[in-house]
Amino acid sequence: MSKILTVSLPPHIHAPGSVAACMWRVNLALLPAFGCALYFFGLGAAIVTVVSVLCCIFFEYAITRWMLGRTPHIADGSAALTGFLLALNLPSTLPVWTVIIGAFVAIGIGKMAFGGLGCNIFNPALVGRVFLLLSFPVQMTNWQLPGVDRLAYTDAATGATTLQLLKSGAVEASDIDLWNLTFGAIGGSLGEVSAVAILIGFIFLLVTKVITWHIPVSIFVGATLLSFLAGINPVIELLSGGLLLGAVFMATDYVTSPMTGKGMIIYGLLIGTITIIIRCWGAYPEGMSFAILIMNGFTPLINRCVKPKRFGAAGRAVSA
Repeated sequence: MSKILTVSLPPHIHAPGSVAACMWRVNLALLPAFGCALYFFGLGAAIVTVVSVLCCIFFEYAITRWMLGRTPHIADGSAALTGFLLALNLPSTLPVWTVIIGAFVAIGIGKMAFGGLGCNIFNPALVGRVFLLLSFPVQMTNWQLPGVDRLAYTDAATGATTLQLLKSGAVEASDIDLWNLTFGAIGGSLGEVSAVAILIGFIFLLVTKVITWHIPVSIFVGATLLSFLAGINPVIELLSGGLLLGAVFMATDYVTSPMTGKGMIIYGLLIGTITIIIRCWGAYPEGMSFAILIMNGFTPLINRCVKPKRFGAAGRAVSA
C-alpha cells in the first residue's frame, strides 16, 4: 500500500455529500428568491438570469478545456451557481452584453485566473458584480419598479431603491414600509426583492447542513449593533439592499470564508460592520459586496490566527 497521502483541492466538506451535491443544494435554495424576482420583474429577470448562468457555464468550460488544458467539470454546479448568484446581484434591466461581460469577469478573472474551483481568493460572483458597478454605473443603477412593465426589458419603468432614497434624504426611515421590504414590493437587484424568500433558502441550507449559522448570524449581529450605535433603524438596514442575500449565499462560500467557527464569527461581525460603515459614511448607498470582498482578502489571516485545536493536543496520555 502506498504511504503517500493525496489531498484534493478545497473546499473540504465534513459531510456525507459531495461538493457537487452541496453546490446544487445552494442552487435549489436560490429558487424562492428567483421566483420572487420573476413575479415582480418578469421578462427582464428571466433574460438576465438565463444569460448569466449559460455564459458562466460556457466560459468555465472554454477556459478549462482550451486554455488550461484540463477536463471541464461543469456538472458540479459551481459555474451555474456563480451565474445564478451574479444574476441575483444585477438589475432586471441590464442589457445582455453587460451581463456577458460580468459573467466573463466572474469566471475568467474571479475564478479561473486563480486555478478554478477551490483556488479563488474572492467570491467570483461579487467580482463580476463590482466590476460592472465600477465600469457601468448607469446601467447597474437602473432599477425596475416591481410589478410594473413585467413584459418589458431594458425600457421598463425604473426608480430608486430604499437605500438610495435614504442616502439622498428623499425619504425618512419612518416613511419606509417594512411590509414591502419583507415581502418584495421594492426596487433593487433580482435577489433583493424578498427577505422572506432569502430566509426560506437560509433555513433549507441550515437543515441540509450545507452551511452553519455562524457567518449569517454574526453578520446580522454586526450590522444591527453598528446601526443601533449610529442611530439608524437596524431592521431597515437588515431588510434593505443585498445584506440578506450576501450574508446567506455569498459570505458563506466555502472557499473564501474562514474554516473555524470562531473565525467565521469574526469574519461575519466585520462584514456586517463594514457594510453599515459604507452605507452610512461611504459614497455608495450599498456596501455588502465591498464588505464581503474586503473580508475575503482577510480570510487567510483569520485562518492563520484562529486555528482549530490540533488532533491529540489535549488529553494526551502520559506513558510510564
